[in-house]
Amino acid sequence: MSARLGLGLAALGRPGYINLGHAGDFAAGRSVADLRARSHALLDLAWAAELRWLDVARSYGLAEQFLGEWLAQHPERRSQLTVSSKWGYTYVADWRSDAEQHEVKDHSPATFDRQWPETLAALGSPPDLYLIHSVTPDSPALGDAALLDRLSALAEQGVTVGLSVSGPRQADTIRAALALSWPFAAVQATWNVLEPSAGAALAEARAAGWQVVIKEALANGRLTGRGDVPGLKDLSAELGAVPDALALAVALARPWADVVLSGASTRAQLESNLGAVRLMGADMADLTGLAEAPERYWSTRAGLAWN
Repeated sequence: MSARLGLGLAALGRPGYINLGHAGDFAAGRSVADLRARSHALLDLAWAAELRWLDVARSYGLAEQFLGEWLAQHPERRSQLTVSSKWGYTYVADWRSDAEQHEVKDHSPATFDRQWPETLAALGSPPDLYLIHSVTPDSPALGDAALLDRLSALAEQGVTVGLSVSGPRQADTIRAALALSWPFAAVQATWNVLEPSAGAALAEARAAGWQVVIKEALANGRLTGRGDVPGLKDLSAELGAVPDALALAVALARPWADVVLSGASTRAQLESNLGAVRLMGADMADLTGLAEAPERYWSTRAGLAWN
């Protein structure tokens, strides 16, 4: 079951992120060398724990580079791994956690043309999946014929093309991509006990043969011990489990989910997340009432501070 857990490097490849308490995780140092060493250490732990899906993006600071360096150190592992990356955002924070702006979104063909070679150079080989990063209903990507031609050519080369989605209308975006079908064959979406609204659309994607990846299963730290979701904490206490492991176990229980990503940025967090595997099959019905209105959930997320 641990193979259905993956490791995302969103909080590892750059010094700032929106996870609750993230600043404390990096108290020992946030230099490039510090984060490279931390990323490699967590990748080693993920490998030892049989996590075989690794997720990065162009906008995750140096995450692609860190992963590429680690893969170069362990070339025999590459064939046993699934590597997904994303394009469409550019990291602009200049390695500052207090930058006014951390990333710039642009889903144009020009950005794809620039970022695909950058991804290849950083990873050292093509990713297995390459996703448009954070597509929302206002993105021009799904209606851009020139971009779709480029993505189709990439799919013909054997790379699985897909999209990640964000915002309160994730389900609408997924269904719009499903209506297009080719070249899309994968989706990465936020799903957790606070924001389960994309579930039905994700099930439709899985039924269509797409690969389905859950991101932000811990709601950027709100569904960990640092958060304040009483229902989760109460059930965690009853089961003798930690909140993050329970929240991940709920996500892993989705029959349409191929992989659920851990966004751990410390060894302790990843080890705690791995406890989700031991909770599979526990009675988690009491968590179904925790869902928030999508607009409220995404408004709260938008208000989280980079730290």
